[in-house]
Amino acid sequence: MFKCELYIKRREELRKKMKTGLALFIGNTEAPLNYPANTYHFRQDSDFLYFFGLDLPGFAGVMDFDSGEDRIFGNDTDIDDIIWMGPQPTVKDLSLKCGVTDTAPLTKLEVTIKDALSKKRKIHFLPPYRGETKMILGSLLKENSCQTKTLASVDLSKAVISMRSIKEKVEIDEIEKALDIAYEMHVTAMKMCKPGVKEQDIFGTIEGIALAKGGGTSFPIILSVSGQTLHNHAHGNILKKGRMMVTDAGAETNLHYASDITRTTPVGGKFSQQQKDIYEIVLKANTDAIKATRPGLSNRDLHLMACKIIASELKALGLMKGDVDEAVVAGAHALFMPHGLGHMMGLDVHDMEALGENFIGYNDEVKRSDQFGLAFLRFALPYKPGHVFTVEPGCYFIPELIEKWKAEGKFKDFINYSKLKAYMSIGGIRIEDDILITEKGHKVLGKPIPKTVKEVEAVCSRH
Repeated sequence: MFKCELYIKRREELRKKMKTGLALFIGNTEAPLNYPANTYHFRQDSDFLYFFGLDLPGFAGVMDFDSGEDRIFGNDTDIDDIIWMGPQPTVKDLSLKCGVTDTAPLTKLEVTIKDALSKKRKIHFLPPYRGETKMILGSLLKENSCQTKTLASVDLSKAVISMRSIKEKVEIDEIEKALDIAYEMHVTAMKMCKPGVKEQDIFGTIEGIALAKGGGTSFPIILSVSGQTLHNHAHGNILKKGRMMVTDAGAETNLHYASDITRTTPVGGKFSQQQKDIYEIVLKANTDAIKATRPGLSNRDLHLMACKIIASELKALGLMKGDVDEAVVAGAHALFMPHGLGHMMGLDVHDMEALGENFIGYNDEVKRSDQFGLAFLRFALPYKPGHVFTVEPGCYFIPELIEKWKAEGKFKDFINYSKLKAYMSIGGIRIEDDILITEKGHKVLGKPIPKTVKEVEAVCSRH
């Protein structure tokens, strides 16, 4: 946990934003894997962590915005628990670590909520994403559990987003710790990227690094020579020379702050000329976009800038044609980059996504596009100091998408379909870094992870 004073300060700030009513924060519970006593690795709810810091199952927190009082609900361990788990701190002892002095057993939570409902007080809660949480909320609020997401408090969601979006120094420090772990994960993957190696061997090795150095991975590792599938979680291929391996992987610290890095490595450690041609395009989009990042610039503008770089460079190779600006406005480039440039990052690798992407990345003035590719941009607003973002352009050769667009005659004035077949073995290339927005510009977080052609080949040559 962080220092007690930080959690007190966060709750005080939330009180100033909310004014009245109760805020109900349900911590996560254990989730059975295949029978009740065999559970998945526990991960606490990020918003509960942010305001209360307790990284254990079976807790709830209530903030009363009218009285200014906070209470934590949870059960002390009994002798049966102690036999299996050893002595555990009391709820009172744990709560003092986050500055809460008022505690009660979980059974009292229903009484508290029932009393608030009887007085017609507003009960704010955040959108639930787990079935167990929906059921708890439904039972407490006497609502249909399936409807609890739509009943969530927009005011509370927006207040939490406004706070969590701006990272405190201690949060930046944690993210950099997560990046130290990611450095070791990615350098190890590069060194192992040799013909005859199974993807699963590399996947297991780098996941082990995340578990050994911190709180595990920040999301399921993407590692595949079939990088044209953006979220490829299959690891059954045997590496062969001539292929490119995309590794999109990050770690969590023990306090659950995330890193998210992507590197693409040629199997065998040497780029062919064709691989190098496409790789350098993505690298230019990555580095030029990072250089341009600053407060006030919108993520949408940076995304479009990266798209224009990719389209322009693909035109130079003969894979695209026509006016580059017109091609990007039309969305023709999305054949090669059908995703957004990046996303916020913090306690969640896609930070606060559970609270609603449109609340985080859009507003009444800036609406989400319905254009293929641009529609997947998670954040379109201007950057502010304290924001942490990923910058992750890519270039992909997706057979099914190419065939579909070609058959439809789509963007034939901008795409040279006849020349794409020669590049299909590339699969996909993505390069991703994590960026802090500063008062005057930006900072690339973490120890630099090799990404130039020369750097990647040098790492791969080490034994």
